[in-house]
Amino acid sequence: MEYRLPFKDYNKALKLNKLLGLKCNNCETITCPPMMVCRECASTNHEVIQLSGTGKIVTFTTSYIAAEGREGEVPYTIVMVELDEGPWIMGNLIDIDPAKVGMELIGKRVRLGHKVFPGDKYSAGDAARPLFSFAD
Repeated sequence: MEYRLPFKDYNKALKLNKLLGLKCNNCETITCPPMMVCRECASTNHEVIQLSGTGKIVTFTTSYIAAEGREGEVPYTIVMVELDEGPWIMGNLIDIDPAKVGMELIGKRVRLGHKVFPGDKYSAGDAARPLFSFAD
């Protein structure tokens, strides 16, 4: 079975601030980050599409524990964003002091950016991760 959007292609696009997803040709559900099958109907009949990268915050948490090798990056706020196209995607929120976040974040509009994080002993090397900033 051919994987329609391999992680290396998703990662390469994200490094260019392009968010790619998969649109199911059977039920039209959009999946992001990409998965092997449609999250709604389990079809493998997909096409790769570019998403807007904009949406609203639906939930968040602040982490005070650093990932291995990133001890200087705490605290940081992680948000779950409902993209305008429908899927939910997680990323770090920038533009705000993590000590000052509160429930007022819910519903705020954000836009996609990215940051390249170094690999660790559990990964295959450097990878881009979504970052979100407040939309104007």
